[in-house]
Amino acid sequence: MPTSKIHALIHSKCPRCHVGNMFEGSVYGFSKQKTKDVCSVCNLTFEIEPGYFYAAMYVSYAMSVAEVVTFALATAVLTGSESPWTYMLVLFATIIIFAPFNFRYSRLVLLHFMTPKISYDPKWELIEENIKKER
Repeated sequence: MPTSKIHALIHSKCPRCHVGNMFEGSVYGFSKQKTKDVCSVCNLTFEIEPGYFYAAMYVSYAMSVAEVVTFALATAVLTGSESPWTYMLVLFATIIIFAPFNFRYSRLVLLHFMTPKISYDPKWELIEENIKKER
């Protein structure tokens, strides 16, 4: 059964096969998260051309702006504070806490939704299922 694009995105799977992992390490862990060079299932090279992931910075920026605005509004509503130090502390903490999340998911969003060269091919899921059945 084909995996949805959203499911593959949430679980950090390859945009072509939806089976192979795109990253080594967890989002929030003591080991460094690293983007794999090639999918272990379909052999897709994730960095399509040199410097391709620089475009992910724009996606990450949009995600950071959304997070900062959300937390600024939540701080205003919940505390009613007018102190700029309160907002500086909350927003700085927001940026630091969400940085690993933004690193990973900006690359995933770029590859899953904004790269016309890559499209989902369900044959890779079927091949992987057959391999698992044979074991």
